[in-house]
Order: sequence, then C-alpha cells, then structure tokens
Amino acid sequence: MRSNIMSSEYIEIKDKIYLHICDWGEGNPIVFIPGWPLGHEMFEYQLTQLPQHGYRCIGISMRGFGKSSKPWGEYSYDVFADDLQSVLHSMVLDNVTLVGFSMGGAIALRYMARHNGDRIANLALCGAAVPCFTSRPGFPYGFEPGAVDSLIKLCYSDRAKLNADFGNIFFKNSTAASPELLDWFRSLGMEASPQATAACLATLRDSDLREDMRSVNVPTVIFHGLHDQICQFELAETMAGSSKALLIGEEERVARAEAMTVEAKAKVTGAQTMAAGTEPAAGGIKGAKLIRFENSGHALFYEEKDKFNAELRKFIEKKSSNGKDFFPL
Repeated sequence: MRSNIMSSEYIEIKDKIYLHICDWGEGNPIVFIPGWPLGHEMFEYQLTQLPQHGYRCIGISMRGFGKSSKPWGEYSYDVFADDLQSVLHSMVLDNVTLVGFSMGGAIALRYMARHNGDRIANLALCGAAVPCFTSRPGFPYGFEPGAVDSLIKLCYSDRAKLNADFGNIFFKNSTAASPELLDWFRSLGMEASPQATAACLATLRDSDLREDMRSVNVPTVIFHGLHDQICQFELAETMAGSSKALLIGEEERVARAEAMTVEAKAKVTGAQTMAAGTEPAAGGIKGAKLIRFENSGHALFYEEKDKFNAELRKFIEKKSSNGKDFFPL
C-alpha cells in the first residue's frame, strides 16, 4: 500500500507502472516533458520559479527514467504519448501548455499527432529532437545513424562513460555550468533504466516526425540554443519552416562545426557532407515562432534560464517584445 505522500507523487498509468510527477503551484497548467536520459528534476529552475508567477507546474518523469517505473519492454514515442495522455486524464488537466525538451519535444510532437492535441492549448518545443535526430535522405542534419549505434554499444559496455560524454557536450562550453551541477546532471542520467536508455537511443535514431509537424493546430513556440551540439540549430529552423536551414552556406556550416568539440564534430560529419540543398518532406509547424538562445548549448533551460522562463510566460500570455500579437492566427 502506497502512502498518501507517495500516491500524490505517482500516477498509475497501467497495472503496476507508475510515473513520478512533481505538481507545484496553482493556476494555468504547464506540463514539462524531460529529455533523454533525465527525469523531471532537470526542470528545477522552471518548477521552482514559474509557480511564483501564478502557474501550476507539473513535471513528468517518463517510464524508464528518473524515479518512475522501469519496465522491460518497448520505449517508442507512441508508448510515451499514450503514457502522457494517461497522466493528463488522471489529473484532469485541461488548457495545458505542453513543454517538451530534446527527446521530450519529440514525445510532445508525437502526442499532438497521435492524440490530436487532446487537452493541449499551447506547445513549446525546446532544444527538441524534431523532426529527425539523425540524418537521412532528404534531411541532411543531425547525427549519423552509425554514431548513435556507437552510443548504444557504449550504453551496454560503459553507461557511466556514455553519461559523462553526453554531459561534456550538453552545455555551450566548459564554463557554462559548475562541476557540481554537471555532476548532478550526470547522476540524473544514471537513475535511468539501462534498457530504456539504449532503447530510446534507437527510437531517436529511427524516428521521422516530419509528417507529425503537420498535425499541430495550437500556438507553438520553438526555443533553441544557437550552440546546441546535440540537436543542431538547423532542426529548429526546419521546425519553423525556415528556408535558411536549406540554404545555409558551407562557410557558416564549417564555422558552427568549429565551435563543437572533436567528439561532436565527428558525429555530425555525415550530415555536413550531405547536399545542403535537399528539401525536407514537410514544411515545418504552421505559425510556429522560433526564439534563438544566443548564449546556450543544449541546456538552454539552465544556461539562459531567466530568458527561458520569461519567454515561456510571454508565449502563454501571447505577448511579444515588440507589442504585436505573438501569433498572427
């Protein structure tokens, strides 16, 4: 029998499968979906700050991660999307602003397509692994599939090193986070199920969400760090339907690559050598607004947390810095 405290922090989505949640504050609900391989604790500086501005903030650690149940089985975007719907229904949440980070952004997008945006009023995709995490014909961005295969192999031989290597390219540079904070992020990653960690890498490698982008029918904002070494900035431009992602010149591409670590450059080599003029199959998310985080890598929610929180509030309130409507819809 779970105690009252435990039952208030866990949602049962299936028989004996529980998702760990954080539910703080009162007001319009914001639901946060973390990225691989982290739990909702990664959003500490949103979950503690935004309730002070009248928002109810709910963080969800997806199955396999954080303190949620870690069943052996499938870890696909469809499974995660169904889990998310179970939480929204169990908590009777409506008019939700859904915030997805990295792989969590892909989960959020699949949710919009699979469940027709059920109960969602606004969508925020942050450093999102959308529409594709790996390069493929018609999509010249992202990691090479073979590089992800190497990460899966490393997961099964030295998962601690996998987390450490991930942490090394998570931030813009070595001074963007204290050693203590970096150690904390690595420890969050080690809470994940080893099987879920590897299975989600395969999901990231194989999934193509270009068609899912067409299904979004709510106001959408895209937050992305200009120096992101895990989900390249071109992914954000593609989500926003920007032609710049298709027309970026080789000189600028090389300049961005020079800012990456040696390890990160090796992982995107294949994408850099593909034809830059190849058009993706879908034209982005209708009406989406792209906000650049000039001083961030992948961890924009921490590296520019004040801007992140302020822009999220502006988005929910449909405000912009120039006084015009946030969306022309």
